[in-house]
Amino acid sequence: MYLLSQADGYKYPCGEEVYVLGLIPVGVGLAAIASDQSLSIFDPLKLSQGPLKRIQTNHGNLTSARAYAEADSIICTAGESGSASFWDLRLGPAQAEVLQLQGNQCSLLSLACSSQNNAVAAGTELANHQASILLWDIRSPSAPKIHYDEVHSDDVTELRFHPTDPNILLTGSTDGLVNVCDIRIVDEDEVVIQAFNHGSVHHAGFLTSTEVFAVSHDEKFAIYDMAENVEKGSAILDLGDVRQTLGCQYVANVFPKLNSAGAVIGVGSQDQELFQLIHMSKSDRWHLDQDSAVGLPGGHGSELIRSFCFFDEEQVVFTAGEDGNIKSWRPS
Repeated sequence: MYLLSQADGYKYPCGEEVYVLGLIPVGVGLAAIASDQSLSIFDPLKLSQGPLKRIQTNHGNLTSARAYAEADSIICTAGESGSASFWDLRLGPAQAEVLQLQGNQCSLLSLACSSQNNAVAAGTELANHQASILLWDIRSPSAPKIHYDEVHSDDVTELRFHPTDPNILLTGSTDGLVNVCDIRIVDEDEVVIQAFNHGSVHHAGFLTSTEVFAVSHDEKFAIYDMAENVEKGSAILDLGDVRQTLGCQYVANVFPKLNSAGAVIGVGSQDQELFQLIHMSKSDRWHLDQDSAVGLPGGHGSELIRSFCFFDEEQVVFTAGEDGNIKSWRPS
């Protein structure tokens, strides 16, 4: 295992217990959302100096954030109030909210953004026996242009647009399904073009143009292929419970590599106070490359790491955890 060392860090003030929920690299720095309902921007090379700016969001309970235009530092956030807000992080905190998407009262759990077709997708919590996927055209922010109310039967926990086709949307839910939808189709009986029954979905996303991964809330990992020459619904790689396969206690997330040459699985063990980045690569088929694992010894102690990301050009990894810390890691 190749080990990194902690190079820098920032801890949120201890007035209350704060979980750092997500990290998003953008043009002006490293954005972070936290359970104190804040959206902050940090200089990634000077974490310990604290946030460059801190914005208090107005979602009641902040649940999700995604980059809409990474280079322009525009982020979308959503939460319990049912609204979604756009923030231009180049502006001061008082001017940063540049748009609010309206017309929904249900608590939002998940987001996906596509600047290519001016779209934001949001997934709701189950309420009154209904969980919905809402689609806004941000040029008409007063109400969603499409409601899908029957694609899932429980909380919609994950949404991801296809990496090259913004008309294709991956959706995941605690109902156990990962669905691939063509959002040009309004008819709910026709919108799902592929479905995978994986188990209660924690994370899911595209690895390539046809292959998707899924991680369940009980840490089961599989890869599925929606190509026409593959048996419908069957996993092309099923690792089962990765806590046994990888000797960990939880999966934080999975990130595809930009050139589609593989992916990185972030896994943690609170008992060992260790976080690992496990590489997956594909030749004829997908496989784990545990010999090239990267270890972050100490991790976030006995607390879960909620999010991680990379600044490859700087050779640095960032992690955020339930201990209220953001940390940077570099080769020793």
